[in-house]
Parts: sequence; C-alpha cells; structure tokens
Amino acid sequence: MIFLFWLFTLFPHPVHVSVTEIEYNDNAGSLQITSRIFIDDLVQSIASQHHLESLDLFKPSNKAESDKYLMDYLKLHFNIKLDGKSSNINYIAYEIEEPAVLCYLEIEKVKKFKYIQITNSIIQETYKDQSNIINVTYKGQVKSLRLVSEKPFDILHF
Repeated sequence: MIFLFWLFTLFPHPVHVSVTEIEYNDNAGSLQITSRIFIDDLVQSIASQHHLESLDLFKPSNKAESDKYLMDYLKLHFNIKLDGKSSNINYIAYEIEEPAVLCYLEIEKVKKFKYIQITNSIIQETYKDQSNIINVTYKGQVKSLRLVSEKPFDILHF
C-alpha cells in the first residue's frame, strides 16, 4: 500500500494504474467503494468516450455535468456481482487529490455474500498497460486482485 501511495504522489506518470478499495460496512449493510484514478488518464478516457474537446474536473463550469460524465464512464467500466447477481452501484461523488481523482461509490442493502465478481476496465480502452488493483475487505478478511486489459474481471471467494 505504501508503494502505491508513493507511486501516485512521487513517480512521474508513465505508469497506468488505479487502486480501488471495497469495504463492507456491517452497520450500514453496504459496500463502500473508493477508486483512486490518475486524473489525466481519466479525463482523457471520458473525453474520448463522449467526443469532448476538453473536460475540467478541477474547476468544472457545470459540476452536475462533470458528475454525469464520470458516473456514466464508471457505470460502463466498473461492475460488481455478488453471488452471481448484478449489483446497483450508486455514484456518490468525486474529489480531487492530485494527481488523482477519488471516486466514491456504494452498494446498499448488502447482507452477506460468498463471492464477489469485479469487472474494472477503467482506462484500459485508452492504455492497454493499465492495471486496476482491487482490495476487498469483508468481515475481517482482505483479498486483492490485479485486473488488466487481457482479464478485466475476476472473482474473490469469502
């Protein structure tokens, strides 16, 4: 984890990686999701998908429009199935923590599950070398995945 923090803050940006933390909140009965994605890669991918000349997530002229672009992009490239059933992922918000964007998502009404299938193809249409690291914390267990363009999804059993 320290290496990934260092990677996001100190390393010049020839590396294409995102880190997503998925944590089960037993009190809320939800999966709380935070994705940290390099802002320049994300802006390039969203702008390309929507055929935009530019997109400013730092100081958007229309925050609701920026949220919509980001939400649409994430819905297309990030999915979760619990025990084989598709989950409704709610987009909460984003914030800038340079050089990254932190995206906050949530899946409500989660009681328990035996396995989680995660698809994360974020940025992979722009950079084939993109790695998406996923850390899942569920009932005291922590398991991780590395998803790449050749295999943008995988399953973790709990």
